[in-house]
Amino acid sequence: MSSRFSRAWRLLFTGQVETSGQREIPPINAEDLAEIQQFFPMPKFFIFGHARSGTTLLARLIRLHPDVHCNWQAHFFTRPPLLSGLLADQKFEDWLSRPSNRWNRGRDLTPVALRAMSDYILERDAVREGKTVVGDKSPNALLGGQAVREAHRIYPDAALIYIVRDGRDTLVSHRFQNFIDGVQFLTRADLKLRDAFARDPEAFLSGKKSVFTFQALKHMAKSWAQNLIETDLLGHQLYGDRYFSLRYEDLLARPYDMLSKVWAFLGVNPDTLEPRVEQEMAQNPDADWQNQKAPDLAAALEKGKRGSWKQLFTETDKRQFKAVAGDVLISWGYEQNLDW
Repeated sequence: MSSRFSRAWRLLFTGQVETSGQREIPPINAEDLAEIQQFFPMPKFFIFGHARSGTTLLARLIRLHPDVHCNWQAHFFTRPPLLSGLLADQKFEDWLSRPSNRWNRGRDLTPVALRAMSDYILERDAVREGKTVVGDKSPNALLGGQAVREAHRIYPDAALIYIVRDGRDTLVSHRFQNFIDGVQFLTRADLKLRDAFARDPEAFLSGKKSVFTFQALKHMAKSWAQNLIETDLLGHQLYGDRYFSLRYEDLLARPYDMLSKVWAFLGVNPDTLEPRVEQEMAQNPDADWQNQKAPDLAAALEKGKRGSWKQLFTETDKRQFKAVAGDVLISWGYEQNLDW
């Protein structure tokens, strides 16, 4: 009875019915978007990609431009809890859109509040660096296409850059990252493989033994393929000409050429930065870190190398990857057919 009385009292004096649970955050509207751009005028971009696909390398190179700043791992839209999760509880909608609030213009302020929060975080860093275009790189391996939808809801005016890497090399790189820096995520069977590789890497590097369990490779291949299909499809659908995709392998082969295209896409002059790009390409801080943390594992495999899967994939690994993601390899030009 007291609960019913409380709800009736709330309805009478606030005009709102008490609700519970999570809600769908509305997209920012055109009027609010135009206004917030006056306060936070810098063009924004986001770099997505599956984990171990070269997102960090791309961010390091993009920020070489005197006008462009890029930092990483904000995970505004790519890893729970998301930016939208800050205000997803129903009680925040009640506060931000209550009829007695004369600041909200009669509508839910949630998308404006989220946009202002992330804009400030991004532009604060960029101003400190003296840059005028700013972006974040956060791999979207966990959410795939949902991350694109989340980003578009708050940043329909941003640019989205998506970097793709051969899924076979992606899986190998991800596997060794977990061996070296993610042991807590490994199963008992995975830990046995890790220890066996450390004792006798040659058996694995010659394709006689697999670094993957059957379930691990199947899950990882499916995740990679789904990420590519969903992200690229929604990137084109939602962002149109504000969406740009590139392959990691092309970035390695022609770094300055690819960076010039990315910078032009962001609306800045590519300038004469080729020497700086070459200098940055010679650095590999992630490899240095892995060599320090687990030299017995890291030394056996050259990090960032194209085609590492050829050393490590067994015939069973190949058949399994083909069954799950072979068609996606072909669609991105990594193979002409399934005869590999």
